[in-house]
Amino acid sequence: MFNDLEKKIIALIQGDMPVEKHPYRMIAKKAGTDEQTVLAVIQDLNDRGIIRRFGATLRHQKSGFNANAMVAWRVDEDRVEAVGQLMASFDQVSHCYRRNPAKDWPYNLYTMVHATDESACREIAADISEKAAVNAYEILFSRKELKKTSMQYFDDDTDF
Repeated sequence: MFNDLEKKIIALIQGDMPVEKHPYRMIAKKAGTDEQTVLAVIQDLNDRGIIRRFGATLRHQKSGFNANAMVAWRVDEDRVEAVGQLMASFDQVSHCYRRNPAKDWPYNLYTMVHATDESACREIAADISEKAAVNAYEILFSRKELKKTSMQYFDDDTDF
């Protein structure tokens, strides 16, 4: 499915990107090619639907966002798509997922809310609730981050 150069580039971009003016130049050097080739390969992988997006992970605790909460919402199935789009549009929401409810847990839509403190998270959830006309929800605050990593599809030291 992938040629050796694609595997190398995927391995090099799947983790932390170099924080410098020309990060793809450093990736190209490690991959044994040039920056334009790296960008062309990434664009091709994107065009083929293999790469959907590039995302940055902000360590929210180090940026002043000291509270985050998973808000579990119970939304009528015929409204999930529209409500999910509305909830996802809030700047304070970083993730929005639809999941199947469980026998003793009727919630089917989930948002991750980030704020300066727990009170602000509650206010954001109340605002979302009002705007989405969804009153059934539970707020689950994060207490400790145990693991946060990117997926690793290829080892960057693998000999292709």
